[in-house]
Amino acid sequence: MLRLIATSLCLRCQRVTALPLNLRPCVTLSSGENQQTVEALYDLSVDIQKIRKLKGWVLHQSPAYTKEVADLLKDMGASGPIISRILAVYPEAVLCQPEEMQAQRELWMTVCPNQKELVGIIEKFPASFFISSSHHDSQRNNIAYFQSLNLNKRIITKLMASAPQSFSRPVEQNEVMVRTLQQAYRELGGEEANMKIWLQKLLSQNPFVLLKPPEALRQNLLFLRDRGFSTAELLRLLSKLRGFVTELNPNSMRRTLAYSQDTMGCSESELRDIVLNCPALLYYPEAILAERFEGLLRAGISMSQIMETPTVLELTTQIVNYRIQRLRMHGYDIRTGSLEVLNGTKKDFEMSYGKLQLRRERPLFNPVAPLKVDD
Repeated sequence: MLRLIATSLCLRCQRVTALPLNLRPCVTLSSGENQQTVEALYDLSVDIQKIRKLKGWVLHQSPAYTKEVADLLKDMGASGPIISRILAVYPEAVLCQPEEMQAQRELWMTVCPNQKELVGIIEKFPASFFISSSHHDSQRNNIAYFQSLNLNKRIITKLMASAPQSFSRPVEQNEVMVRTLQQAYRELGGEEANMKIWLQKLLSQNPFVLLKPPEALRQNLLFLRDRGFSTAELLRLLSKLRGFVTELNPNSMRRTLAYSQDTMGCSESELRDIVLNCPALLYYPEAILAERFEGLLRAGISMSQIMETPTVLELTTQIVNYRIQRLRMHGYDIRTGSLEVLNGTKKDFEMSYGKLQLRRERPLFNPVAPLKVDD
């Protein structure tokens, strides 16, 4: 009788300290949930409340293969906490059939033979790994195609992970976009010997470029050519802008260029030079540019300084103000100095800041060095 009461209580709470030590704690079930799934996730220390809140529908599905997913990941070298994090973020993984998961493992290992690295990829991009078997043929064909281009395996792996849609669709669609990119590269004077490196860099920086319509590339290049950019300058933009040729459109670029030219009061030729030095300028809508110009001018920076170092426009107003304050603490007046010290990533800035600090604190002479005296 006592055992029956304890079992009843166990179904209504996650942990019951009064239970005998030889009985495993159970979890509370919500209406209609798959008991085996909930208990298996609980055993793996997965945050079940998080799943209920964000993706509760998964817990109602049957069949589910929680133990099989965990065993597969463990066999690949994943630790318990990693398995727990993967299933908390992407519980849909438990709905993948074991044979599908094994097929995915074998497929991914053709481009990522290191299982430890593959576990790291799955942790970051679980949805890219646990997909329907209906996409396996497309994945296999796309892998073969990109391998035929002699692309680095790491690039192919990155494409599969960060842009899985491009590998789940027919290979012919990717072939069309790649040929369009290659043709544009050649027409703009790119050297054939550098084609593979250029393509790898472009795909690595912007994997989603494959999902854009090829016509967008042609329209944007024609627009910029009409604005006076030379063939060599267009190739430079194509190589630096991480696939801007498909993310933008002529109308947005026209508005941005018009606003920038009007604000800086520069000529067409000067505007082209500014864009070549700061291609990202083409991305920003007028509202963002207005805020950044205003923030820089409010900080005492002149328009001529901005035109000389336009990459400062890539920084948010908050970052600019923070960096200016840090520099001011060491006596650097941004109003009279170069804006280059503001540029770059956080790491770049810290390096520049460190050099300024070192220069300020360096002694005027080395007290250890021997003094030179006349005989």
